[in-house]
Amino acid sequence: MEAMYYEKKEGNKVQCKLCPHNCTINDGGLGVCRVRKNIQGTLTSINYGKITSFAFDPIEKKPLYHFYPGSSILSIGSFGCNLKCDFCQNWEIAHGKPWMTEMEDEDILKLSRYKGSIGIAYTYNEPTISYEYVYHLCKLVKENGLANVLITNGYINPEPLKELLPLIDAMNIDLKSIKEDYYKKICKGRLEPVMKTIEIASKHTHVEVTNLIVEGLNSTEEEIEELASWLAGIDKDIPLHLTKYYPAYKMDLPETSYDVLVKAKEIAATHLNYVYIGNVAGIDNNTYCPKCSNRLISRDIRGIVVGIDNNRCTKCGKELNIIY
Repeated sequence: MEAMYYEKKEGNKVQCKLCPHNCTINDGGLGVCRVRKNIQGTLTSINYGKITSFAFDPIEKKPLYHFYPGSSILSIGSFGCNLKCDFCQNWEIAHGKPWMTEMEDEDILKLSRYKGSIGIAYTYNEPTISYEYVYHLCKLVKENGLANVLITNGYINPEPLKELLPLIDAMNIDLKSIKEDYYKKICKGRLEPVMKTIEIASKHTHVEVTNLIVEGLNSTEEEIEELASWLAGIDKDIPLHLTKYYPAYKMDLPETSYDVLVKAKEIAATHLNYVYIGNVAGIDNNTYCPKCSNRLISRDIRGIVVGIDNNRCTKCGKELNIIY
């Protein structure tokens, strides 16, 4: 499949315009993502239709806490990634050579309705590098009245992002740090494009943000304060998920401590209305009204709406940004 968003250059070279790497690729070469290949001067998406993982997940696992709580969604992923995070949790498919299969569109649509699924979550590896296939499926899903959910590192250029956004119902965007140096050293990318993605996407669709906290690298109180303050400047109602790091891929630092996560939540909550801790059992991740503390969504097992009526708190009447 010929890729979108690229320019042909002299000598059979091409320049990909999909993500901020803007890779210039020689004939026969691959971009940073490993899935966009120059074949005789034509940029080709070599993972088009290639699926490495699929499962039915609770929407909370994405994580999305303010988008149809308690629902199930079909999750699918391919291979490759345009960042190279040292702590990658899915490195086998992001940077390895995984098992792959292909499925007919009709079968994917059937699965997207199965077991009460509300649609498709594009996840596991970085979905935006599968732009052509994700765009194709998103159109089919919308035509069938289902939801499209994008779980992304946000490393995409504004033009392709804006073309895709009308088809996207919700996004979880991974903001790995608020420090440029962290992105450069740990993730092999840049911070500014991700911040731009959050700013743009939040104006067009439901957005939640995840920050994986690696103790000793991006866990200082000052950094959490800066990240939460910046996010609140866009919208105080954007849910922030502070997620516990576990050793993976190239990083063997000890797992993040409970106390660091709790302190980070306390700091972030002084700026944002909704802050959650992820990857930790036994945490109170219910949703409470930021005005009166009424419980809005109970998550003892799965998200159950208990304190919302007509998108307002049943106790104080505060208007909410929760889709249910």
